[in-house]
Amino acid sequence: MKQIFFKNGLLALACAIALVACQKTEYAFGDLSSPADLTLTATVAGVDAANPGGNGSGAVAITTTASKVITYKIDFGDGKVLMVPSGTINYKYTTPGVNDYTITVSAVGAGGAVSNISKKVKVFVAFEIPADILQNLTGGASKKWMCDKDADGHFGVGPNDGFSPIYYAAGANSRAADGFYDDEITFAKDANNQITMDVDNKGNTFVLAAAVGYYGLTGAEGQYPIATKGVKKLSFMNATSASTAAVSTRIEFSVPGNGLVCIGMGSTNYEILSLTPTTMNLRTIGKDGLAWYQKLKVKP
Repeated sequence: MKQIFFKNGLLALACAIALVACQKTEYAFGDLSSPADLTLTATVAGVDAANPGGNGSGAVAITTTASKVITYKIDFGDGKVLMVPSGTINYKYTTPGVNDYTITVSAVGAGGAVSNISKKVKVFVAFEIPADILQNLTGGASKKWMCDKDADGHFGVGPNDGFSPIYYAAGANSRAADGFYDDEITFAKDANNQITMDVDNKGNTFVLAAAVGYYGLTGAEGQYPIATKGVKKLSFMNATSASTAAVSTRIEFSVPGNGLVCIGMGSTNYEILSLTPTTMNLRTIGKDGLAWYQKLKVKP
């Protein structure tokens, strides 16, 4: 009889242990409380009618608020995400050019509850122009340039994978009839080290045959009454060609609008092959797909 009671006791103990082992462990995270009244403002520095993307600094003041919030997670839309407990941050975008970013804020409340809000911003980030380019091009303020007509190769052309005018290079003073020797190109810098350009073509611009249609014109190669006056804000960037430091500064700029610097080649981007305080050599890919060159000098 004792053995029966002993066996029954062991059985009951085993069942009790099994019952405890099978019970699910529960954890308490607290009450869920979603943040409410979530707001988001993002102010791009220097935005106005003339500068819809800002002043080029890339700075954006971001403020987000909510009730019942513990912290904020901000995705800036450029691949970077930060936790910002205060909800206020001065952020700086760094990709040159004009880009649209979607800022997304996740407000985190008690128990991990999340509320989201997004806002799209347009941000202009100016390329940081090397100091020597800035100084030589503008003289620290403003500098007037013109065709270096006395130099061999002041106008020329070559293959688009080369960096010299091997097809044709104009001899000194050989293109006087084309009318671009008296053109004046003024480069100036502002307080933010942004460079502008103003071209005075004296009423006419020499246009290559392949580029005539590019400017909305008809006819053969020659001079055309194209309006060029007006200050244009240039965009600078690292050169997109396959040039090397041996043949180029590796810096280029883009001209808005008709893209003209001196000669109508049907292009808007110009690579600075060389630049000194008094001389400049530019390369561009024309409408015909060839590499065109022009040499400029500071106006005496």
